Amino acid sequence: MTAHWALYQDTLVPRQDAKTDIEDRGYQFGDGAYEVIRVYSGKLFLAEAHAKRMDRSLRELRIPFPDCVERVLKGAQLLVEAEGIVDGIVYLQISRGVAPRVHQFPSPEAIPVFSGTASPLPRPFNLIEQGIRTLLLPDIRWLRNDIKSLNLLGAVLTKQHAKERDCYEAILERDGIMTEGSSSNLFMVTKGELITHPANNLILHGITRQEILRLASETKLPCREKTYTVDELLGADEAFICGTTTEIMPITTIGFFDSQNKYVEQPIGSGLPGPVTRTLQNTFSRFVEDFIAGVRNKS
Repeated sequence: MTAHWALYQDTLVPRQDAKTDIEDRGYQFGDGAYEVIRVYSGKLFLAEAHAKRMDRSLRELRIPFPDCVERVLKGAQLLVEAEGIVDGIVYLQISRGVAPRVHQFPSPEAIPVFSGTASPLPRPFNLIEQGIRTLLLPDIRWLRNDIKSLNLLGAVLTKQHAKERDCYEAILERDGIMTEGSSSNLFMVTKGELITHPANNLILHGITRQEILRLASETKLPCREKTYTVDELLGADEAFICGTTTEIMPITTIGFFDSQNKYVEQPIGSGLPGPVTRTLQNTFSRFVEDFIAGVRNKS
């Protein structure tokens, strides 16, 4: 389904009228930030957390955007209502603006360009239930992955490599330490304990990741943020990725190139979704279902 409406500078416009200049720095440099917000039953899910993360990304990029949280929330809601989205996503991005092409910040300061769209997207129940195949690759991205930057070439290339191996996601390692997926966060389970990379500059501070950590704490599931190696992941009992559109997807196999440069695939644990992952999936699903029920009760 093609979007009929777009957001441009806080205002809804017909999709075909949403245009920016060729010297928009988002287009030329990837100089900006973005967010993707999930919509369940016509309502924005965890929207304030996404808006606050957008605000943080812009501050780290030194892009001035007053009242960011309020404007992101309002823009997202306008798109959901205009497109009549029931289950889907809202994509919002803010670039530094239009200016003659130089690498340093423009002077005088450019006006940021705020744009977005909304589209339907069903929940991926089959992959959530069956699990996914993944491809292990070097993390070739930049060193500020805590910023949700428009510049996603590292993710594009690794995701494409995964697709060419018939894998759903690329999971990334830097100097032998696992970081995250190309478009998701990564967890492993060892001896009943949930482990994920610390929230530093090497990974995105995922909103779904934060909720999983919160739910794990509330349900007394042992959980640690710590670094772990490729070998530790390959020897884990369970592993899964998580994200706004993926929710929680079990990893059943990891493909990689061995020391002889031969491609092999190794199952994680039994090669089936494990009990800790299933427990977390059920807990997260109840969280989403309670949110949806609350929406329906208010309507």
